[in-house]
Amino acid sequence: MTRFVLALLGLLIAGNLHAHDQLGNPNWIANGHYTSPIDGSHCCGINDCAELSSDDVREVAGGYYIAKLNEVIPFREVQVSRDGQYWRCKKPDGSRRCFFAPPGSI
Repeated sequence: MTRFVLALLGLLIAGNLHAHDQLGNPNWIANGHYTSPIDGSHCCGINDCAELSSDDVREVAGGYYIAKLNEVIPFREVQVSRDGQYWRCKKPDGSRRCFFAPPGSI
């Protein structure tokens, strides 16, 4: 019985660790040690990065436009998103630190 409980506990822990690095979760940003092309600061992750709907982002001349923030991110500051989603990481004051876009859109 003890082996069964330990095995079950091991599976739960392993599954939970894997779930934290799944796509749609900004852990990949923090774990990837990405830095801001603006000032070189760490892009962070869980608390500072938010996934954006593809409906809120569109390509414009020279970069990407985020409609709900009325913000344009120049192409030179765009990084490739590992999970194929748009992500915006912010500084404590709300200004942009990092922006990630799907590989096919860059």
